[in-house]
Amino acid sequence: MSRNTSVTLNLLSLGPERTVKYYNKYFINEHVFHTEKYGQGRKTYNSEVCIKRLTSNEFEVDYYEKLKEVIELQYYSEQNIVFLFKCYWYDTTDR
Repeated sequence: MSRNTSVTLNLLSLGPERTVKYYNKYFINEHVFHTEKYGQGRKTYNSEVCIKRLTSNEFEVDYYEKLKEVIELQYYSEQNIVFLFKCYWYDTTDR
C-alpha cells in the first residue's frame, strides 16, 4: 500500500468533519440538478434522478427520485469530499 493510500484511508476512518455544506443545485457530468424546493416557480429545472436496477428475477426496473437536498461532506482533506443526494423515492412498478 502506498503512503498516499495509507494517509487517505486514515483520514476517511476519522469520519466526516462536523461542518456540512448544503446546496440547492449541483453540476455533474454536464447536467445541472436542482432541489425540488429551489425549482418551484421556475420555468425550467431538473430535480429528478433515475436509477436502473435489476430485480431478483433479472428484470430491469427504473426507480425515480425527486432531489430534496445536496449535501457536501469533507473528510479532513480538500481531496476527500463526497456529495450526497437526499431524495424522495418512488417506484413506477405495479405491485
